Amino acid sequence: MALTKEDLLAQARDSVNPVTADAAEALLQQDGVVVLDVREPAEFDMGHLPGGVNVPRGLLEFMVGNHPALANPQANILLYCKNGGRSTLAAHTLKQMGFDQVHMLVGGFDGWSGSVHKVEVDPNIYQ
Repeated sequence: MALTKEDLLAQARDSVNPVTADAAEALLQQDGVVVLDVREPAEFDMGHLPGGVNVPRGLLEFMVGNHPALANPQANILLYCKNGGRSTLAAHTLKQMGFDQVHMLVGGFDGWSGSVHKVEVDPNIYQ
């Protein structure tokens, strides 16, 4: 029997460490936290969490060990996407690949920006 996206998300949710926007805000205050945005580059360019690094979901597995943000499996990682689907799958994947301290932002970027948390925008986009 083939799995649906809902099946895959349900399986992934069991291994994900979800955090609220307020808890994520506290994580951002800690030294060495990697803020990983798994949206597409155009989404990232329109706005992202402070200190965010863009590694699109489709490239994640290939970037582990090859990207500075994904070089240390002991790193404390705050992961997000637009609203939580891609980041749930990405968090599950990173856990399978040996990353233990992965936190997934509940509600994603939409929830973060909608709850009046700080957002960074690439200044070159709007010149």
